Amino acid sequence: MTGGKVPVLEVTGAALQRGNRELWSGLDLRVEAGEFIAVLGPSGSGKTTLLRSILGLQPLSAGSIRVDGEPVRRGNRRIGYIPQQRAIAPDTSMRARDLVALGVQGSRFGLPLPHRGDRAKVDRLLDAVGASHYADRRVGLLSGGEQQRLRVGQALADEPSLLLCDEPLSALDLANQVAVTDIIDRQRRERDAAVLFVTHDINPILGRVDRILYIANGRFLLGTPDEVLQTRVLTDLYGTPVFVLRAGDRLVVVGVPDTEPHHHHDDEEHEHGSAA
Repeated sequence: MTGGKVPVLEVTGAALQRGNRELWSGLDLRVEAGEFIAVLGPSGSGKTTLLRSILGLQPLSAGSIRVDGEPVRRGNRRIGYIPQQRAIAPDTSMRARDLVALGVQGSRFGLPLPHRGDRAKVDRLLDAVGASHYADRRVGLLSGGEQQRLRVGQALADEPSLLLCDEPLSALDLANQVAVTDIIDRQRRERDAAVLFVTHDINPILGRVDRILYIANGRFLLGTPDEVLQTRVLTDLYGTPVFVLRAGDRLVVVGVPDTEPHHHHDDEEHEHGSAA
């Protein structure tokens, strides 16, 4: 904390339950402007549920969350949300620019209400995410990487102070992972936006991450990548041998058990859809 500045995100004494099972408790997290925080952990550990709580979609069982000093609420336009890449039906009539316009017009919370200057703003967002050349193509005919650029553009419509990224690189090839990560990181650097980035693979974003929040077995760790991504540290967190190996500039974590039955990840993917 510098000069008494209010953090972009402040989670205090937070606890979350799913049914009768406590996902985690006693979570304290303070995220300053411009910070890039990766959120790691196995399926079912509560990563997506944490994002839903910040979005005001999932109440905590204890504790509090504040964004820019104010309690969380649904539809907070200080928050940009980037979901997993999911295919859009090829026969949809929506164009690329229409998808980005949803963020500009706020039509996720009601009927579209276009205003003067909306088209120019959509054009600027399309340009910012490198999508201008396919702005008038139907979104269902675009590649997964092209569609994901549009979702990033939609999330940036209100120049949010906090970007919540829920596995936005899943199902993308390496080139598109790099491109989408570059766009998100540029927003962080140019707008001083904080980023909370849920991922199963740290490697595509490793060079940009300031801290890692690692959640597993109802416990959590928070620290720099060098502090958290260690064999000894993750072995203690999981309570079973876990090995962190380095292969060139990539890290490989070996021996991580799932904390839930195999199909539980489908539940987390359902949550992605309801948070969008």
